[in-house]
Amino acid sequence: MTARFDDEVASVTFDRDDDSVVVVIGSGAGGGTLANELAQKGIDVVLLEAGPRLKMTDFVNDEFGALEQLSWLDPRTCSGNAGFVRNAPDFPTWICKTVGGSTVHWVGNSIRLMEREFKPRTTYGAIPGANLIDWPITLEEMLPYYRKAEDKMGVTGRNGVPHLPKSNNSKVFFLGAKRVGYKRVSTSYLAINPVPRDGRNACDQIGFCMQGCKSGAKWSTLYTEIPKAEATGHCEVRANAMALQIEHDERGRVTGVLYADKAGRQHLQKARAVCCAGNSLETPRILFNSASAKFPQGLANSSGQLGKNYMRNCHGMVFGEFDRPIHMYRGPVGAGLIEDLGENDPENRGFVGGIWMGLVSVGVPYFANMLAPKDWGRAKTSQLEGYDHMAGVWFCGDDLPQERNHVRLNTEVKDQFGLPVAHVHLEMHENEYKMENFGLRKCEELLTAAGAKRTVSEPQPGSAHNIGTCRMSASARDGVVNRWGQSHDIPNLFVSDGSQFTHINTGNPTLTIVTLAIRQADYIAERMRGNEL
Repeated sequence: MTARFDDEVASVTFDRDDDSVVVVIGSGAGGGTLANELAQKGIDVVLLEAGPRLKMTDFVNDEFGALEQLSWLDPRTCSGNAGFVRNAPDFPTWICKTVGGSTVHWVGNSIRLMEREFKPRTTYGAIPGANLIDWPITLEEMLPYYRKAEDKMGVTGRNGVPHLPKSNNSKVFFLGAKRVGYKRVSTSYLAINPVPRDGRNACDQIGFCMQGCKSGAKWSTLYTEIPKAEATGHCEVRANAMALQIEHDERGRVTGVLYADKAGRQHLQKARAVCCAGNSLETPRILFNSASAKFPQGLANSSGQLGKNYMRNCHGMVFGEFDRPIHMYRGPVGAGLIEDLGENDPENRGFVGGIWMGLVSVGVPYFANMLAPKDWGRAKTSQLEGYDHMAGVWFCGDDLPQERNHVRLNTEVKDQFGLPVAHVHLEMHENEYKMENFGLRKCEELLTAAGAKRTVSEPQPGSAHNIGTCRMSASARDGVVNRWGQSHDIPNLFVSDGSQFTHINTGNPTLTIVTLAIRQADYIAERMRGNEL
């Protein structure tokens, strides 16, 4: 191990033959947090990130420019009946390929799972077509870790951190909510500083939250967890290091990660343990691509559930045009939340699960791209002409796990390293169609109550909040990992991202990913102290 210093951080370099390190694949909400938590405990970590390392000054306040700068644009394929299959067949979801992962791109919504959401099978019962099981953990177990995560991230409305102020878009949102009669309304639980905190600035109300926060007010592992991890002297970050395969020994324990650097040269980093946090598409892809004679169906796949039960939030957006200018692009993108409809009420709604309604804003390029009709014409241009008078609302609900919804390898399409790419298959469940209709109707109702003279809807604009494919289960036959994110099959292999979710929650999953990473770090450290790893 040698010390290396640059203009920003003091860091270390670990030898690639050092088999005492924990290798973490992916530097987003799960991987970046886990790396820091382990490093703070004195555990040596090599953090592999497939994308480049950017600075806040590199971010661009340009929607399409940022999409090109931050996104995972390597080839992917998809199938099914979801909207993205028709509209973006080679881009099924917006996932980032950069140090910090999708925490660079997210809007900051930090939503806890409700108690019932840890027990979907118990709550919903048997539903045809759904592959439901309960989480092997409870809200009571998670609450102390939720509080740690919220304090770490500076979540508004928690731990004494005030809520963000209302933007013009928020004021329309609050007015509509009041007129409809909603009671649980706030500017949301956001990991965005309303005042300076933890060395980060307060929000400057720039409005380009999804393009990288240039003020650093929004929590991202890029400039919070990762620099803190490096400062301990126990974490090395290797950017532009694409994980290709995980290797194992004759006993079946993982021994290292094969990765390619920016020049395409391949290296093997040995490891004491490996933690996959590449998101719900790339994590199963790595495990599938690591198949061997001992594990012919991929690593951690004795259950046959690897890659299955892919989920993402059921969601949709509605924009309303008003007589007076709104300028919805000013202020935090997600500074509004209605929790009143989050309960499960199948008798009155005809579907299981609930929805949360939130604020949304997009810039002109994205607004033009999402509007129907997709071709130019007067119907579209008239909506664009009213852009500065538009306010936005979206709904976010849960999704049912289905075995047919999966991420697998497409052996006919290879990446630049000759490995099969991820293929995403998504079929919407009948429950989701009913939830979508309900959610869009409630969003339209809200905007109309606030005074909108017309509304325009966009159901399911791409896939949001990818979850599942390596789910937690009490029994090894039902999932891929146990209650700690540890592979049922291989004790020193962990999943540390949203792939491990048993079921997706009504709101955004990032807070729970961070919470699970903090909890998993405690477990790994304890097992390492006892020489069980």
